[in-house]
Amino acid sequence: MAQAAENHEIHLDSKEARWFAVYTKYKREKLVRQMLERKGIEVYLPINKVTRRWTRKVKKVELPLISCYVFVKILKSEYIKVLETENVLSFVRFSKNLLSIPEKEIELMKRITGEIEGVEVTTSMLNIGDDVEIIAGNLTGLKGKLIKTEGNKKFVVELISIGYSLQMEIDPKLLRKKWI
Repeated sequence: MAQAAENHEIHLDSKEARWFAVYTKYKREKLVRQMLERKGIEVYLPINKVTRRWTRKVKKVELPLISCYVFVKILKSEYIKVLETENVLSFVRFSKNLLSIPEKEIELMKRITGEIEGVEVTTSMLNIGDDVEIIAGNLTGLKGKLIKTEGNKKFVVELISIGYSLQMEIDPKLLRKKWI
């Protein structure tokens, strides 16, 4: 880990590529992804498939999972190349620290966005506030906290490194109450 002059952590490395969150202009995430790919930068934009209903039509759309964010895996030498990209506003910092995102959290987002839509719900012995673990499917082993029971299908996944909580629907048959 490199240290900046003012004792801020900067996780950029000249030999090992690491993941960082990049803040983009509103509704420019897909465009930024394309531009970064053209520059040879490894980029990940988690996409959520959503069904939108209007008066006369129903359409499936692909929206960024986290608005105004893309993730880049870069070396220190690629930092400026990313910042110079049109519609990129800045790297996401935490208390002025430029912290890398662990590979396992990027993999987790990839698993979340691959989850199947429209799951049937059955009753469960889970209560709001319970610590739970997913025991089957793409997200096996993921732990979180149950925050809603709209038919017992809301589950919160917290990704601390990027500072967001992701709320998702999941079949209660795939959940197990986590015992301390």
